[in-house]
Amino acid sequence: MVYADRSGEALHADVYSPLSDGPFPGVLVVHGGSWQRGNKARMRRIAERLARHGYVAVSIDYRLAPAHRYPTQLQDCQDAVRWMRRNAPSLRVDPTRIGGFGYSAGAHLVALLATTDPAGSRDVASRGTPEDTRLQAAVIGAAPTDLRRFRPNVVFNRLLGGPPDQRPELYATASPITFVTPDDPPMFLYHGAHDWVVDPSQSQIMVDALRRAHVPVEYYETRGGHVTTFLFDGDEVRHALAFLDHWLKEAPHVAL
Repeated sequence: MVYADRSGEALHADVYSPLSDGPFPGVLVVHGGSWQRGNKARMRRIAERLARHGYVAVSIDYRLAPAHRYPTQLQDCQDAVRWMRRNAPSLRVDPTRIGGFGYSAGAHLVALLATTDPAGSRDVASRGTPEDTRLQAAVIGAAPTDLRRFRPNVVFNRLLGGPPDQRPELYATASPITFVTPDDPPMFLYHGAHDWVVDPSQSQIMVDALRRAHVPVEYYETRGGHVTTFLFDGDEVRHALAFLDHWLKEAPHVAL
């Protein structure tokens, strides 16, 4: 399905739904690939598992670097959340209970989506409305959370248009940890202990920041690396589903 059109470029989503009647909590699913490659099919296994567990999973494509630099990718994710809320009846989604699930670059975007909002979207009157981009819970796997802590590299140059010494403000505003506040939604972070692509400290500093802000957070560490943690994700996804169940299904007053 097309969730947005940008200058004639259609952005697509695959929607995975439970077989029974809704409405169900929704989960935006965002793929990784260094913001430069990959597509929504990468997250099919996770999206199917979410649907079997009683969620409407919306797995999206987004515009890629270097043709499209940040914050294009975040804006596409925000558009997808708005699309889910605008089409909530036909998608059988509860617009007041929408979470996010991403891995690697996709987790970075979900973390930003969870911690940043367009002006006014945190007002009580806007919650659950078609223009609201707020998440009520987030699952974040192996996310770069503070881009300033990485050595200068070509991946970030392509995403942000230059090294950190030339674009320090952009590196800060592209880092989810910059925006942690007490009204952020509950988050579940997981990471491989032997991840050499995104060091586990990136999740650990985010967990520490969320705890200092008194945001509900859980952290799960595997013994794998960056790729193996994604490919062999049975236990961590099981824990993530339990986390989502608590905040999107069981909580009587979801953190908005």
